[in-house]
Amino acid sequence: MNIFVTGGAGYIGTHTCVELIKAGHEVIVADNLVNSRKEALDKVTEITGKEITFYEVDVTDREEVEKIFNTHKIDGVIHFAGLKAVGESVAKPLAYYYNNLVSTMVLADACVRHKVNRFVFSSSATVYGDNMVPFKETMLLLPTTNPYGETKAMSERILSDTASANEGFGVTLLRYFNPVGAHESGLIGENPNGIPNNLMPFVTQVAKGKREKLSVFGKDYDTVDGTGVRDYIHVVDLAIGHVKAIEKLGKGVHIYNLGTGRGTSVLELVHAFEEANGVKVPYEICDRRPGDIASCYADAEKAKVELGWTAQKSIHDMVRDSWRFEQGLEE
Repeated sequence: MNIFVTGGAGYIGTHTCVELIKAGHEVIVADNLVNSRKEALDKVTEITGKEITFYEVDVTDREEVEKIFNTHKIDGVIHFAGLKAVGESVAKPLAYYYNNLVSTMVLADACVRHKVNRFVFSSSATVYGDNMVPFKETMLLLPTTNPYGETKAMSERILSDTASANEGFGVTLLRYFNPVGAHESGLIGENPNGIPNNLMPFVTQVAKGKREKLSVFGKDYDTVDGTGVRDYIHVVDLAIGHVKAIEKLGKGVHIYNLGTGRGTSVLELVHAFEEANGVKVPYEICDRRPGDIASCYADAEKAKVELGWTAQKSIHDMVRDSWRFEQGLEE
């Protein structure tokens, strides 16, 4: 198939492009490069041997998206493009609502008009709010604690309603847990612009000496060691989940958690990193961050049964691959 990947130069996008190409598909990428780099797609070419068709386009731009749909015979869309920093979303709600919702509506509209019936959406476990763990797809969604999470829940609704109104249109909503790790080649991985929003790039940057120490937010949660527990999933496992989802997609709405089904605390992750890589990660305990929940991990059984997908890689793989990628980055 010809798959249109929005946000395809980003962390999860690049890994998904690799796995799509490995599975025999063609990819067309659009990315505005706000929080990504064109060089990452050159690395995808290095890994796969395939040139990537790339458009430096913001997918909120209806005319530019229309040009891409008119130029290519597109069989499916995987929509990653969006702003994704929880804290920033609280400070800049209008930017988040505009970017994340308008992009989803523009793409859904183009798909309906061009009769593209496969749409995979990059959603998030944040839509569950502070529910009981493990999170199941059938749970009633709770109001999230930030605009970022709200844009994911609203986009899910927009796409579900579009599928209901358009016979034959199929949408899969993939609710991710916490992607970490990097491609085993060390060529692509998580390389955020500016201060990282996620734990693992902070850990690798502290280990490398780029930052003095790691801040661990909260030591008094009701968890194994008082620090927050999350379901960390290797980005390559996550990428393979997208390939399975777009290949399997039929009409209607399908929802899957992509996680390992196991929770790991912040300090457990830090200690695993130190042990696997033989480096120290200095840290300090800070106050809890507003909006953080104690535990978040998946019930991933549905993806196993319906997509034939399970996470294969361990925490050891995740921390080893993250460190290999960080060491390869130029200062």
